[in-house]
Amino acid sequence: MEKYPRFFTQKQANQLLEVIRPLVAEMLHIRKKIVDLQPQLESALNKAVNNGGSLVSAEALEAFESMKAVLYTIQQYDVFVKDVNTGLVDFPSIREDEVVFLCWRFGEDEIKYWHELESGFEGRKPL
Repeated sequence: MEKYPRFFTQKQANQLLEVIRPLVAEMLHIRKKIVDLQPQLESALNKAVNNGGSLVSAEALEAFESMKAVLYTIQQYDVFVKDVNTGLVDFPSIREDEVVFLCWRFGEDEIKYWHELESGFEGRKPL
């Protein structure tokens, strides 16, 4: 249990969503920007190999740094981003003396699901 510095009740996790939700929204926005830049970035990287840098490279680097910062901020709340594509976040919890994750995905109003540590999203069960 030492790898989880904090365990959340459903109520605590739902209260923390007020902070986590906008951070995940920002993460998804940054992810979209990175995906949108990908075709241009591939071209820019090919040019960079031949010493012709690009503004797109700078934009991509800024987006990657922003993503790194928002992920770091989210992790400071002792929760785990499991999928940057869907905004899936797990909150460590205790259920019947076992460590489990309370599971939330961006767009859901509140935390209504949990899963065992190894089962992931597919193993979600209603609380």
